[in-house]
Amino acid sequence: MPVAPVPRPGIMEISPYVGGRASAEGHSNTIKLSSNESALGPSPKAQAAYRELGPTLHRYPDGGASELRGALGALHGIEAERIVCGNGSDELLQLLARAYAGPGDEVIYTRHGFLVYPLATLSAGATPVVAPETDCTADVDAILAKVTERTRLVFLANPNNPTGTYIPKGALRRLWGGLPEHVVLVIDAAYAEYVSAADYDPGLDLAGRAPNVVMTRTFSKAYGLAALRLGWLYGPPAIVDVLHRIRGPFNANGAALAAALAALGDQDHIARTCRLNESCRDALAARLGALGLGVVPSVCNFLLVRFPADPGRDAAAADRFLTERGIVARRLEPYHLADCLRIGIGLEEETEAVGRALEQFMAAPADSGGER
Repeated sequence: MPVAPVPRPGIMEISPYVGGRASAEGHSNTIKLSSNESALGPSPKAQAAYRELGPTLHRYPDGGASELRGALGALHGIEAERIVCGNGSDELLQLLARAYAGPGDEVIYTRHGFLVYPLATLSAGATPVVAPETDCTADVDAILAKVTERTRLVFLANPNNPTGTYIPKGALRRLWGGLPEHVVLVIDAAYAEYVSAADYDPGLDLAGRAPNVVMTRTFSKAYGLAALRLGWLYGPPAIVDVLHRIRGPFNANGAALAAALAALGDQDHIARTCRLNESCRDALAARLGALGLGVVPSVCNFLLVRFPADPGRDAAAADRFLTERGIVARRLEPYHLADCLRIGIGLEEETEAVGRALEQFMAAPADSGGER
C-alpha cells in the first residue's frame, strides 16, 4: 500500500472551524442569531457599490488596497501605509501566526477566546497555551503568568467573542507593559464599533507607537459585509512589511474593496446600527435576567446566556426549543461553555421573538423539555 503524505506537526490536531447554523428545519423564515451578523445589514451605499462593479469583474483588484487604506487612515487618524487588508481579519490572524510562530514556540490566548486563535497556532506548528479567565473576562495577570521564553504571540479579543466582555484601557496597557519585547500582542477588535464604554480602547494608540503590537478589525460585523470577507490590520512598519511579504498578491477581492469603501462613507448607517443594537441588547439582557438566567454583561452585538443544569431546562433544551420555533442561536461546547447559548442581537421584532420564546421555555415544567 502506498504511504500517504504526512502533514506538518499540529495540522491533524486541528478541529475544523464550524460556523453558526443558518437555518432551522421546517422554517422558511429563520431568525438567524448564530453568527453575530449586523441586524441592519450593509449600508445602501455599499450595496450600490457592489452592484456597480458587475461590468468590471474581469479586472484584477487593487493588490495594495490603496484607496481603502487611505479612507481607513483618514477616518481613524492613522497612517495608511501601516494598514494591511486581508480576506477577513481571520486571514490576518493566520498570517501573524505563520510569520512569528512555529515548532517549539508558544502562543497564548484566553480560555473562552476566539477559536481561530488555536487553529492558527496549530497550523503554524506552534503550541497553543490557554490562560484562564475571570468572570468570562480576560485576566491580565493570568495571561502574563503563562508567558515563557518560548512565547511568541498573545491573541486578545477585546471585546471578546463569545463572552461579549472587554478589558479597559488601563488593563490593556498593563498587559502590553508586562510582555517581553519579542512577543507580539495581537488586539483583535472585531466588535469595536459596537462599544460605547468610555474606558474602552480598541488598541489604535498602542499599535501606533509600540513595535510589538498590532490591532485587527473587520467589515463583517457592524459594517454588515460578512459575505465579502474583508478585514484590516494596523501596526508597526516592521510587522506590516513582514505581512506584505507573505500575504497573497490579491488577497482582498474587488467587490469587497468597493463595498467597504462605500460603507466607510456612510457613518450614519453605522451609528443607526449601533444604536439599534444597544437598545435591543440591553432590553433583552434585562428580560432574560428577570427570568433567572445568567446573562454576561456584553458590549457587543450578542449575549452570552447561561442556563440551569436541570434536565429540560439546560442550554441544550433551550436550543431545541428555540430551533423548533425557527430561532437559531449558537451552542458553545467548543468554547468550554456547554451551559450557555450565544444569542445574537437582531431587529426589534427578532429580539422580541427571542424574549417571548425564552419566557415560554422557562415557564414550562422543567421535565417537559420546554414543551407545553
